Amino acid sequence: MSANADTADVIVIGAGIVGAACAEHFAELGLRVRVLDDGRGGATGAGMGHLVVMDDNPAELALSRYSLALWRKLREHMPSACGYGQCGTLWLAANAEEMDVARSKQAALALQEVPSELIGPAPLAAIEPLLRPGLLGALKVPGDGILYAPAVAQWLLQRQPLIQRCRARVTAVAAQRVELADGRVLTAPYVVVANGLAAQQLLPELPLRAKKGHLLITDRYPGQVHHQLVELGYGASAHSNAGTSVAFNVQPRPTGQLLIGSSRQFDSLDPAVQPALLARMLQRAVEYLPRLADLNGIRAWTGFRAASPDGLPLLGEHPRQRGLWLALGHEGLGVTTATGSARVLAAQMLGEPASIDVQPYSPARFAVPLQVCP
Repeated sequence: MSANADTADVIVIGAGIVGAACAEHFAELGLRVRVLDDGRGGATGAGMGHLVVMDDNPAELALSRYSLALWRKLREHMPSACGYGQCGTLWLAANAEEMDVARSKQAALALQEVPSELIGPAPLAAIEPLLRPGLLGALKVPGDGILYAPAVAQWLLQRQPLIQRCRARVTAVAAQRVELADGRVLTAPYVVVANGLAAQQLLPELPLRAKKGHLLITDRYPGQVHHQLVELGYGASAHSNAGTSVAFNVQPRPTGQLLIGSSRQFDSLDPAVQPALLARMLQRAVEYLPRLADLNGIRAWTGFRAASPDGLPLLGEHPRQRGLWLALGHEGLGVTTATGSARVLAAQMLGEPASIDVQPYSPARFAVPLQVCP
């Protein structure tokens, strides 16, 4: 059965990784889905594609753990172009304080039955010999992985015959109603806004804020790095709500290239690469991997993450527009949590029980109470 060109049960605005995961799951449930894509691209094409269990708070851990389990079920069906690899993550401890953080992180993961292993300096050097000497150890999370998010989003949209993808620019949304730039009005029982930072133009009342980030990719150097490498200070950088920060984060790509991050800043909406900030980020990377200074970087770029005030996504009904649904505000975890987000949202839309508690992601947590006039 294919989606009828004139009818749909769900309209999804946005064809990035979150919108694609939502569309794929809705279609899996038997709903006819129309995906509206304005072709401008967004965070999906600009990010690292790291699948990582994050534990900065219980809700983040629940959603990322749930989502990774779903990604693992999908991986055996993915074509090679999706670039899926289960390389695992090494959370690196530079000092005794960070080793304490690693132990706390391991305990938090263990409570959720996420396998991890503390390793000391010698085993760390054995599995990643290019890391600088003097690191005290790492927490190894073997279940983490990587993928190439743009290809995965395309694949998800092509998996189900009930999905129809249309090139269109949306100018206004409401419950069960979407207005397009060409004057057309589309209707469906469910409308889902899943277009990341671009949602600000449609729903300016939502508490979304842009976090700019820089990345750089090297030429091909196979076998240099074997795991996703992240400093344990990354969490503080990722959840900072002000200023500019950098943290060491290097990912081995299936091509043999190394993808180097990361930076976060709130003070710029300019997409241009900022040489001073890029240099600061790369210097941080070289402090952990001195060999990087000898490698050839072939391209640097920026992107904008859509962040909510508390770092958790908005998954659920718009607090002021009943019947309008949101899958937004994933910040740097959109790739990781796309699969779980789709199921959390669908459960609420269809009145079904969810596999995890949906309340921490409710958009209503940011709703401003209506003023009652005397």
